[in-house]
Amino acid sequence: MRSGTMRRYATLKLAAALAGAGLVGAGLAQPALAQSPSGCENMQKLLQERQSIVQSLNASSKAKRKLTPQQACGTLGRLVNNGNATLKFATANQDWCQIPPSFIDGMKADNEKAAAVRNQACDAVKQHAAMQRKAQQQAQQQQQGGNPFGGSDSLTGGPMRVPQGAL
Repeated sequence: MRSGTMRRYATLKLAAALAGAGLVGAGLAQPALAQSPSGCENMQKLLQERQSIVQSLNASSKAKRKLTPQQACGTLGRLVNNGNATLKFATANQDWCQIPPSFIDGMKADNEKAAAVRNQACDAVKQHAAMQRKAQQQAQQQQQGGNPFGGSDSLTGGPMRVPQGAL
């Protein structure tokens, strides 16, 4: 599946960016944590949350039962929100926390890809809901004996009558 490949690529790219930035996994390495200025712990929390979300996405892509569009929309929404918060923090504290520009650039690219996949999943949810509403409306019209094609039913408000008498 194309989105699974994109997720794996994004995960690998994020891991490479973290490793290149002196970060290990989704958190700061122990020596870096001891040397990091006060207030930079928030970055570690955001990255741990991101790693947890990515792990759940990877686990569900490997599972027999794949994510539904609703589940994908919600989970990817959390991932994008986390990415936005991480980018905001990293940009605001880039100098203080010694965050390399390459990490921020990689994070922006990954977050844009996640947002694109999320938009596809959420659009599928919206389309499915619209089709269900349309099917329910058609079922209601048929139950009420209405003419689904409009015509004289919609004008007179009743069923079409067959003319009586000789023709």
